[in-house]
Amino acid sequence: MMTHTDRHFRYFLRLISKHVMLYTEMLTTGALIHGDKDYFLAYNQDEHPLALQLGGSDPDQLQQCTVMAENAGYDEVNLNVGCPSDRVQSGMFGACLMAHPSLVAECVEAMQTKASIPVTVKSRIGIDDNDSYEELVNFIQLVSNAGCKTFFIHARKAWLKGLSPRQNRELPPLKYETVYAIKKDFPDLEIIINGGITTVSQCIDHLQHVDGVMLGRAVCHNPYLLSTVDKEIYQQSGTVSSRHEILQQYIGYIESQLAQGIYLSHMSRHILGLFQGQQGARAYRRLLSEQAHKPGADIQVIKQAMQLVKAA
Repeated sequence: MMTHTDRHFRYFLRLISKHVMLYTEMLTTGALIHGDKDYFLAYNQDEHPLALQLGGSDPDQLQQCTVMAENAGYDEVNLNVGCPSDRVQSGMFGACLMAHPSLVAECVEAMQTKASIPVTVKSRIGIDDNDSYEELVNFIQLVSNAGCKTFFIHARKAWLKGLSPRQNRELPPLKYETVYAIKKDFPDLEIIINGGITTVSQCIDHLQHVDGVMLGRAVCHNPYLLSTVDKEIYQQSGTVSSRHEILQQYIGYIESQLAQGIYLSHMSRHILGLFQGQQGARAYRRLLSEQAHKPGADIQVIKQAMQLVKAA
């Protein structure tokens, strides 16, 4: 979810659902320690509940960044041990760490030593030829013994040799049953499933077997997917806001950000899929794509795009 779940997108999603847990894009320990931490850790208070996702493999650095996250007000820190990109492999973090469960356990233990917020782990079901169920059980056992009580498991192994990160989103096949089996074998752990889930009804089906569901690219392509989650998953009463009502609220946020010098395209790119499947959606997307990036583009671009869908 790199480059997707920035603070603008998270704020937009919070307008659609008041209860889903939101996660940042993965930030490396190096970026936080040596870069502009105030910029990287910035968020809107309305985003809560909110988790910071970290990438790294040095226990001391991860500990330092977890303390930063807690001091900044984050509700959780999630250690990413599932990203398959070449860049993260070269930096010794992401999915390649699944081959080093003892190191992951050491990292988790260090992260919890000086912080009180939960530390969770996101993984795959395996990597390359290290994909047996026994190896996954060993990974979960070691890391949970170090104190991690919540695992987000992408139900597809990662091929780090020979497949691109894009191909790793589709190959090899998903194995939801493997994640279900982990929940049965570790009933006291919170097991959250991830991978290829595109509808709320699928989420409900998975919840018969695991404790939670993590959605990723499906929400990027169709953010309104979350509109019924509060009612159907969290059992909350209340009316579901329409797409137009949500966009009208987001317009207020966009105006405040434009006044701070943020480019319109940084915010408009997140709403391209809002009207997916609706009449006029193509014209709406085209106008935003062609106009929002232009110098001086302002809120009128959003209003004009919205009118294209209203008139459809």
